[in-house]
Amino acid sequence: MIKRAQEGGEWIMLTDLLINHLLKAAVTDKPKEPRRASKPKPKPELKGPASKVEPTPQEGQVSLEDFNLFKVIGRGSYAKVLMVQYKKTKAIYAMKVIKKEIINDEEDIDWVQTEKHVFEIASNHPFLVGLHSCFQTNSRLFFIIEFVNGGDLMYHMQRQRRLPEDHARFYAGEICLGLHFLHARGIIYRDLKLDNVLLDSTGHIKLTDYGMCKEGLGPGDTTGTFCGTPNYIAPEILRGQDYSYSVDWWALGVLMFEMLAGRSPFDVAGNPDAEQSNSEDYLFQVILEKTIRIPRSLSVKAASVLKGFLNKAHEERLGCHPETGFTDIQSHVFFRQIDWEELEARQIPPPYIPQVENFQDLSHFDPQFTSEPTDFTPDDPFILEKIDQSEFDGFEYVNPLLMSEEDAV
Repeated sequence: MIKRAQEGGEWIMLTDLLINHLLKAAVTDKPKEPRRASKPKPKPELKGPASKVEPTPQEGQVSLEDFNLFKVIGRGSYAKVLMVQYKKTKAIYAMKVIKKEIINDEEDIDWVQTEKHVFEIASNHPFLVGLHSCFQTNSRLFFIIEFVNGGDLMYHMQRQRRLPEDHARFYAGEICLGLHFLHARGIIYRDLKLDNVLLDSTGHIKLTDYGMCKEGLGPGDTTGTFCGTPNYIAPEILRGQDYSYSVDWWALGVLMFEMLAGRSPFDVAGNPDAEQSNSEDYLFQVILEKTIRIPRSLSVKAASVLKGFLNKAHEERLGCHPETGFTDIQSHVFFRQIDWEELEARQIPPPYIPQVENFQDLSHFDPQFTSEPTDFTPDDPFILEKIDQSEFDGFEYVNPLLMSEEDAV
């Protein structure tokens, strides 16, 4: 059972197995961080009258009127994602929509600003989903981001079960470059999983969803919030220890195991112990205590890299040496045949190219979403009056590089 406790002014998700241990380890002066995206939000309190007039786009900004809404392509507990077309250039983007009513305290504002900032930074890397623009109405926030329509790795793994080692090596290498780019800029990703690794129409990967990111880490800095997707949470998080970039390399080890073995390294399905107890508690116990067994069908090189990333002692984990961390990954025998400069330049042909007919092809998206209407629910005046619009001052953004290219069209 998931429970909630408060740490350093924010809510974090805890399980019965960890409550006592983590409460003892809690530190009151830890930096504030974004909430977990899936956590339910309390009802907002009355903060003052809202402006009755929708924000007017300034020169050089964009608005909802600048886009054609085509299809819903995703929905979460706090956001809705649509495929849209920018009228000026006819280019296709994804529009991530967040209702302001769920953003009702400083931690929520920090979370939105962090996601926006990481989206901006990510625009400069080939393996991260970047940002076109941001704008708002009185009731909603809008992120216009890259549209990637080749399907996520979860979608492809469900059809292939396991990947050849050269396929897994290619995807893991591009993921490594994306993570290293974020780490070099003081950002922990904290939500690496099959669902968040997208394939574009040419077969290259794009990491997406920065709602769990922690930014602003300098050399030697750590954080301590308990967050993440259960199957990918690193042991140091479960122990209630402060942590840094090590948690992303652990999650990469889990993801690589899934690609190579076709299952989770902590698969508890059918285990009588797991069925007799809370399955998530048992999962955390396995992550903390059980030895990970590498399938004999994998090569010695693959087994070695998995053992390196899935080392429960984070200070000994592959990629975590303070001086040679990323170099250790690049020089590992599993990755040694990769030309990293060519990989980052997208000059190495992908091992698989998704079958997409055009930029608007939605065959890799769940029909459950694409069949939904694109209309937004009407605004509730009572809810609008509870929103302090001043909290969203400065949210508007336009990627200057993209806009300069558009002006040349």
